[in-house]
Amino acid sequence: MPKWVIIHFTVFPCFILRSPKLALLSRDCFFSRTISRPISFLCEKPVHDTERRLLKQAMDSLYSSDKRICTDKSEAYSFAIKACGEAKVSVQASQLHAHLITDGCCSSIFLQNHLISLYGKCGLFSESRQVFDEIQSKNVFSWNTMIAVYSSFSRLGEASQLFDEMGERDSVSWNTLMAAYAQHNQGVETLKLFAQMLQFSSLGPDKFTFASVMKAFGCYPLLGFGQQIHSLLVKLDYERLPLVQTLLVDMYVKCDEIESAKLVFNDMLDPDAFTSNTMILGCSRLWSVEHALEFFYRMNQRDLISWNTMISILSQHGKGVECLVLLEEMVRQGWMPNGITYASALSACAGMLDLEWGKHLHARILRSGLEIDVFTGSSLIDMYAKCGSLEAAKQLFDRLLEQNAVSWTSMIGGFARFGKVEEALALFKEMLEIPVSVDQFTLATILGLCSSQGSLSLGNCIHSFTIKIGYDSSIPVANALVTMYSKCGSLQNASLLFQTIPSRDIISWTTMITVYSQMGDVEKAYGFFEKMPERSTVTWNSMLASFVQHDYCEEGLKLFIRMKREGDLKPDWITFASLFSACANLASLKLGSQVFSQTIKVGLDSHVSVANGLVTMYSKCGRVLEAHTIFNCIYNKDLVSWNSMIAGYAQHGLGSKAIELFENMLKTGTKPDYISYIAVLSGCSHSGLLSEGIHYFDSMSRYYGNLLMGSLAKSNAHVASSWKIVYVTVSIPFLTPKDIT
Repeated sequence: MPKWVIIHFTVFPCFILRSPKLALLSRDCFFSRTISRPISFLCEKPVHDTERRLLKQAMDSLYSSDKRICTDKSEAYSFAIKACGEAKVSVQASQLHAHLITDGCCSSIFLQNHLISLYGKCGLFSESRQVFDEIQSKNVFSWNTMIAVYSSFSRLGEASQLFDEMGERDSVSWNTLMAAYAQHNQGVETLKLFAQMLQFSSLGPDKFTFASVMKAFGCYPLLGFGQQIHSLLVKLDYERLPLVQTLLVDMYVKCDEIESAKLVFNDMLDPDAFTSNTMILGCSRLWSVEHALEFFYRMNQRDLISWNTMISILSQHGKGVECLVLLEEMVRQGWMPNGITYASALSACAGMLDLEWGKHLHARILRSGLEIDVFTGSSLIDMYAKCGSLEAAKQLFDRLLEQNAVSWTSMIGGFARFGKVEEALALFKEMLEIPVSVDQFTLATILGLCSSQGSLSLGNCIHSFTIKIGYDSSIPVANALVTMYSKCGSLQNASLLFQTIPSRDIISWTTMITVYSQMGDVEKAYGFFEKMPERSTVTWNSMLASFVQHDYCEEGLKLFIRMKREGDLKPDWITFASLFSACANLASLKLGSQVFSQTIKVGLDSHVSVANGLVTMYSKCGRVLEAHTIFNCIYNKDLVSWNSMIAGYAQHGLGSKAIELFENMLKTGTKPDYISYIAVLSGCSHSGLLSEGIHYFDSMSRYYGNLLMGSLAKSNAHVASSWKIVYVTVSIPFLTPKDIT
């Protein structure tokens, strides 16, 4: 047989295993393929320099031991097989196996077990199983290795079957299968196997067993069972092992038991960054962002993930300014932001509609040489689109080398947000024509374009399309469809669709509550609220706001008391803003003071929206001085803050104070809206300040034109009409009020 034919055949393991003639392979021929030639040429994947060096050393060692007896060469083979497994070079694996056969070492169970593992690491499952089947006297290591190979190929059913066939099991057997279940998010199977181990095996669990068991809590956060596991760890004296403590912290956070997680964390001698990052996430989710930030600054050691986690938390919770401040601190301390960092910061800019900072971050990304991949590019597109710079967003979108569903959805959403329906639909049509998978969020965004009776037919078409591609049962799409039908005036379709949603989430129920609330049917909205299987803070807030907006203020306050009694949910700033509105409408200073004490208790008294509600409440209860004191304490005053205080002065006939505050607002650069003008004109009316009122009416007319005038007339017709009559009568003396109206 020609030498090149023999060399060619050595790369196929099926020939190596089945053809006895290959046992006569020339060693010179073998090593001409394995050593003299660069290893990278033989690889199915790029091999790192370290792996290449180790594999070369292993093959050199094997070559130098070629003339020794087989028993002395086991160590060299073991080293070579291990190096080949690390490099995951399937061709080299086949050649090593062939060399084992020619040396007569293939009967070594030690090396056969290593071969099973080697073929598994190289992705050659059939060859791995064939080696296993050919072992005459399998030991426990043989079985464990084969179970691990099955698990690595996600063939858990066959791994479990092999486990059941084992005559003898050790701790590794149990741990291997448990780890496989945990890694594949099969928490129930993990816990079942753990229970079997405790019941039927004489072997006790070790730290690796508990590692798999506690990972299962990521799928099924069962606090009671987790506490039993913790007790067992204490009994076995494992609770102070760093790995176990890390897993306990992670388990308690997943079970929403942050106090227990904190106790374990405080007991750790030197918590690593991973455990600290877990605590940061737990604090932000179960306590507050402020607690998470405080914990972050107390960390002994931080890694890039720590910074990214905290920046992301601030961004997600609407703390845009704090997010960008932390980014600056990160850079000052010598850390280099990556794509994940910039994505969170850009999201913060989008949330604040801060285009200038967004542009600054874009420039930083370019200067740093960071590649604008599809992830970073989508974040930039989203920022530009939400900030209204659609042209810049579109240019960036067109320049992306790769576009995914997120980038398409961000661009479509930008057009939709600013009323460019035709452009959004054209882009959606273009998306359908190229091989990009439309996801549920794209469809939900498109459905958001249909918000009036005139767009019902378009909504029906999109609904049909979602059914065609199988997304109609997706929760985000179903919720968007319910919202679309309700906005288009087809409440019956919205209600029918809601009934057909297979697994309604909190958003589904909250959508129906909001729909009926907007229609003024508070009783129907409350009916949906009562039927909910579980409620979130958002749901309680929606129902509370519905009561207050429709002057059912006492019912709203009773609902808040019920919220505190029934659920383990903490009220947020939206809750307290609605409560202050209820107290203001009832003119109940006593109730308002009680609500204020609650805001202090939960640390929300400094939130700008809560403070604004407090200003309005004090004003409507006749306590203008207290309202002014609260107003002066607001650190970051927004337009609502100014409007609330101006309106408070106006309601009590303090027109001069209202004008003074209005002028101070202008000096800060805050641009007034129609509510600002309604408030100051109302103050002029109540105080008889005719010339000042005419001045502000004229200023409003000249600088803001018909758009603002229309909004003003719709929102407070009697004030607008009164000042229009006064203004025109004074400006054109020969006209009478009757002529104007």
